[in-house]
Amino acid sequence: MNQNPEIMKMVVSNIHTYYGDAHILQGCSIEVESGCVAVLGRNGMGKTTLMRSLMGLTPPKEGSIQYKGMELIGKAPYEISNLGLGYVPQGRKLFPSLSVEEHLTLHYKKRNKQDEWTPKRVFELFPEIARRRKISGARLSGGEQQMLAIGRALVTNPDILLLDEPSEGLAPIAIDRVVETCKELIKSKISVLIVEQNFHVAESLADYVYILDKGRAVYSGYFEDFKKDPTLRLRYLGI
Repeated sequence: MNQNPEIMKMVVSNIHTYYGDAHILQGCSIEVESGCVAVLGRNGMGKTTLMRSLMGLTPPKEGSIQYKGMELIGKAPYEISNLGLGYVPQGRKLFPSLSVEEHLTLHYKKRNKQDEWTPKRVFELFPEIARRRKISGARLSGGEQQMLAIGRALVTNPDILLLDEPSEGLAPIAIDRVVETCKELIKSKISVLIVEQNFHVAESLADYVYILDKGRAVYSGYFEDFKKDPTLRLRYLGI
């Protein structure tokens, strides 16, 4: 990519996000630049809310999300997607009425980039779902559904891919396939922000880690340093 890395970096500063009266994110700040950044934490600490906040699905009421020199807060989800954020939601959220192929063709956004992600290229990456392109995405196995959810995000041609619990509910062989795919995407210069309960998946992918606790990032550092500190792991993850 030829873009200025300082402009490409996403800087999330002191965001506050609510569900009704419930104050979920309470001054959360993170940064995403290149490679893979993991967001870890116990259940209920705001990790999924963070992802939804970045995509404008649950907009923060305070704070700032800067990306490509622009403020994302106040933009609609489709505008945020058009700026280069791809989202793979927790639970995959596929449409039962759409076939595998329709999921990809309807979300495809041409960006005139080198090595652009097209439905054809996604089928080359995931031949498992290429063979089932005419059936409903909801009829796929769990692993195949996750491949389709990742492919659906890829055809928007993102610069940063947001992955919310990509290993959830998957068999070990499907988890390995997801990890392998993510490694390929990172090598191709797509940055990844991953929320993950499976510590070993996060460890396999992430260079840097943030720990969320009660809606705030209470720790940040290189993953190698974090995993060597059993006190931190026990305090924030219970492992």
